Amino acid sequence: MEKYRKTLLHLLKERAYRHGEFTLSSGKESEHYMNCKPVTLSCEGNALCSHLMIEHVEDNSVAVGGLTLGADPLVCGIAQKAYYSGKHIDALIVRKNPKEYGTKEVIEGNKPPKGSIVTVLDDVTITGGGAVKAVNVLREAGYVVNRVVAIVDRQEDHKIWDANKIKFISLFKLEDIVNCEI
Repeated sequence: MEKYRKTLLHLLKERAYRHGEFTLSSGKESEHYMNCKPVTLSCEGNALCSHLMIEHVEDNSVAVGGLTLGADPLVCGIAQKAYYSGKHIDALIVRKNPKEYGTKEVIEGNKPPKGSIVTVLDDVTITGGGAVKAVNVLREAGYVVNRVVAIVDRQEDHKIWDANKIKFISLFKLEDIVNCEI
Protein backbone atom coordinates (compact mmCIF):
# COMPACT_ATOMS: atom_id res chain seq x y z
CA MET A 1 0.00 0.00 0.00
CA GLU A 2 2.86 2.37 0.82
CA LYS A 3 4.27 1.92 -2.69
CA TYR A 4 0.94 3.05 -4.18
CA ARG A 5 0.75 6.07 -1.84
CA LYS A 6 4.28 7.14 -2.81
CA THR A 7 3.56 6.77 -6.52
CA LEU A 8 0.32 8.76 -6.22
CA LEU A 9 2.07 11.45 -4.18
CA HIS A 10 4.70 11.85 -6.90
CA LEU A 11 2.01 12.04 -9.61
CA LEU A 12 0.17 14.72 -7.63
CA LYS A 13 3.33 16.76 -7.19
CA GLU A 14 4.30 16.43 -10.84
CA ARG A 15 0.92 16.84 -12.57
CA ALA A 16 -1.50 18.50 -10.13
CA TYR A 17 0.51 20.97 -8.04
CA ARG A 18 1.58 24.46 -9.08
CA HIS A 19 3.39 27.16 -7.11
CA GLY A 20 2.69 30.82 -7.92
CA GLU A 21 -0.12 33.33 -7.39
CA PHE A 22 -3.62 31.87 -7.65
CA THR A 23 -7.22 32.63 -6.76
CA LEU A 24 -8.91 29.49 -5.43
CA SER A 25 -12.52 28.40 -5.96
CA SER A 26 -13.22 29.68 -2.44
CA GLY A 27 -12.10 33.16 -3.56
CA LYS A 28 -9.00 33.04 -1.36
CA GLU A 29 -5.57 33.91 -2.69
CA SER A 30 -2.86 31.25 -2.41
CA GLU A 31 0.65 30.49 -3.60
CA HIS A 32 -0.33 26.81 -3.85
CA TYR A 33 -2.70 25.44 -6.49
CA MET A 34 -3.98 21.88 -6.86
CA ASN A 35 -5.83 20.59 -9.92
CA CYS A 36 -6.12 16.83 -9.50
CA LYS A 37 -7.85 16.20 -12.84
CA PRO A 38 -4.60 15.51 -14.76
CA VAL A 39 -4.07 12.71 -12.23
CA THR A 40 -7.62 11.44 -11.65
CA LEU A 41 -8.35 11.35 -15.37
CA SER A 42 -5.21 9.38 -16.18
CA CYS A 43 -5.19 5.59 -16.23
CA GLU A 44 -2.49 5.25 -13.57
CA GLY A 45 -3.75 8.09 -11.36
CA ASN A 46 -7.36 6.92 -11.35
CA ALA A 47 -6.33 3.35 -10.56
CA LEU A 48 -4.14 4.51 -7.67
CA CYS A 49 -6.80 6.88 -6.26
CA SER A 50 -9.44 4.15 -6.47
CA HIS A 51 -7.16 1.59 -4.84
CA LEU A 52 -6.33 3.90 -1.93
CA MET A 53 -9.69 5.63 -1.49
CA ILE A 54 -11.85 2.49 -1.44
CA GLU A 55 -10.21 1.55 1.86
CA HIS A 56 -11.84 4.62 3.43
CA VAL A 57 -15.34 4.24 1.98
CA GLU A 58 -17.73 3.73 4.87
CA ASP A 59 -18.66 0.13 5.64
CA ASN A 60 -22.07 -0.72 4.21
CA SER A 61 -21.91 2.09 1.64
CA VAL A 62 -23.91 1.07 -1.39
CA ALA A 63 -22.76 4.09 -3.38
CA VAL A 64 -20.17 6.83 -3.56
CA GLY A 65 -21.11 10.28 -4.76
CA GLY A 66 -19.72 13.72 -5.18
CA LEU A 67 -20.08 17.10 -6.78
CA THR A 68 -19.34 17.25 -10.48
CA LEU A 69 -16.58 17.64 -11.93
CA GLY A 70 -13.92 16.88 -9.35
CA ALA A 71 -15.63 13.76 -8.01
CA ASP A 72 -16.72 12.30 -11.37
CA PRO A 73 -13.61 10.21 -12.12
CA LEU A 74 -13.33 9.22 -8.45
CA VAL A 75 -16.83 7.82 -8.08
CA CYS A 76 -16.52 5.91 -11.35
CA GLY A 77 -13.10 4.56 -10.37
CA ILE A 78 -14.38 3.36 -6.99
CA ALA A 79 -17.42 1.69 -8.60
CA GLN A 80 -15.16 -0.19 -11.00
CA LYS A 81 -12.63 -1.11 -8.28
CA ALA A 82 -15.51 -2.37 -6.11
CA TYR A 83 -16.86 -4.54 -8.93
CA TYR A 84 -13.51 -6.23 -9.51
CA SER A 85 -13.12 -6.70 -5.74
CA GLY A 86 -16.44 -8.52 -5.44
CA LYS A 87 -18.24 -5.58 -3.82
CA HIS A 88 -21.22 -3.61 -5.04
CA ILE A 89 -20.75 0.17 -4.79
CA ASP A 90 -22.49 2.33 -7.38
CA ALA A 91 -21.44 5.81 -8.55
CA LEU A 92 -23.59 8.91 -8.07
CA ILE A 93 -22.82 12.32 -9.54
CA VAL A 94 -24.32 15.40 -7.91
CA ARG A 95 -24.97 18.24 -10.34
CA LYS A 96 -24.19 21.79 -9.27
CA ASN A 97 -27.64 22.76 -10.54
CA PRO A 98 -30.63 20.56 -11.45
CA LYS A 99 -31.14 19.78 -15.12
CA GLU A 100 -33.51 22.31 -16.64
CA TYR A 101 -35.20 19.71 -18.85
CA GLY A 102 -36.53 16.16 -18.78
CA THR A 103 -36.56 14.73 -15.26
CA LYS A 104 -34.73 17.78 -13.82
CA GLU A 105 -32.40 15.46 -11.90
CA VAL A 106 -29.78 16.79 -9.52
CA ILE A 107 -28.38 13.31 -8.74
CA GLU A 108 -27.29 11.12 -11.64
CA GLY A 109 -26.69 7.38 -11.43
CA ASN A 110 -28.31 4.16 -10.30
CA LYS A 111 -30.00 5.51 -7.18
CA PRO A 112 -30.13 3.18 -4.17
CA PRO A 113 -33.18 2.96 -1.86
CA LYS A 114 -33.73 5.85 0.55
CA GLY A 115 -31.94 5.26 3.84
CA SER A 116 -28.91 3.74 2.11
CA ILE A 117 -25.40 4.74 3.17
CA VAL A 118 -23.46 6.85 0.66
CA THR A 119 -19.87 8.06 1.05
CA VAL A 120 -18.99 11.39 -0.57
CA LEU A 121 -15.70 11.75 -2.48
CA ASP A 122 -13.81 14.91 -3.40
CA ASP A 123 -10.53 15.61 -5.13
CA VAL A 124 -9.33 18.71 -3.23
CA THR A 125 -10.98 20.30 -0.21
CA ILE A 126 -10.33 23.95 0.49
CA THR A 127 -13.18 24.97 2.76
CA GLY A 128 -15.21 21.78 2.28
CA GLY A 129 -18.09 23.71 0.73
CA GLY A 130 -18.35 21.61 -2.44
CA ALA A 131 -18.31 18.34 -0.55
CA VAL A 132 -20.89 19.60 1.94
CA LYS A 133 -23.13 20.71 -0.94
CA ALA A 134 -23.01 17.13 -2.25
CA VAL A 135 -23.66 15.79 1.28
CA ASN A 136 -26.71 18.04 1.68
CA VAL A 137 -28.18 17.12 -1.72
CA LEU A 138 -27.75 13.42 -0.97
CA ARG A 139 -29.18 13.77 2.53
CA GLU A 140 -32.18 15.72 1.17
CA ALA A 141 -32.75 12.83 -1.26
CA GLY A 142 -33.02 10.48 1.72
CA TYR A 143 -29.54 8.99 1.92
CA VAL A 144 -27.35 8.62 5.00
CA VAL A 145 -24.02 10.43 4.55
CA ASN A 146 -21.54 10.29 7.41
CA ARG A 147 -18.18 10.48 5.66
CA VAL A 148 -16.25 12.51 3.08
CA VAL A 149 -13.05 11.10 1.59
CA ALA A 150 -10.74 13.43 -0.37
CA ILE A 151 -7.44 13.05 -2.14
CA VAL A 152 -5.97 16.32 -0.84
CA ASP A 153 -6.87 18.40 2.21
CA ARG A 154 -5.66 22.00 1.88
CA GLN A 155 -5.94 22.28 5.68
CA GLU A 156 -8.06 25.42 5.74
CA ASP A 157 -10.81 25.12 8.37
CA HIS A 158 -12.23 21.84 9.62
CA LYS A 159 -15.17 23.26 11.59
CA ILE A 160 -17.45 22.53 8.63
CA TRP A 161 -17.10 18.78 9.18
CA ASP A 162 -18.18 18.90 12.83
CA ALA A 163 -20.99 21.33 12.05
CA ASN A 164 -22.38 18.87 9.48
CA LYS A 165 -21.69 15.70 11.50
CA ILE A 166 -19.23 14.35 8.93
CA LYS A 167 -16.11 12.27 9.40
CA PHE A 168 -13.47 13.68 7.05
CA ILE A 169 -10.57 11.61 5.71
CA SER A 170 -7.93 12.67 3.20
CA LEU A 171 -5.17 10.64 1.57
CA PHE A 172 -2.79 13.60 1.71
CA LYS A 173 -2.45 17.06 3.19
CA LEU A 174 -1.27 19.95 1.02
CA GLU A 175 2.00 20.05 2.97
CA ASP A 176 2.69 16.42 1.92
CA ILE A 177 2.60 17.48 -1.71
CA VAL A 178 4.46 20.77 -1.22
CA ASN A 179 7.26 18.95 0.63
CA CYS A 180 7.42 15.97 -1.75
CA GLU A 181 10.63 15.74 -3.72
CA ILE A 182 10.35 14.16 -7.14
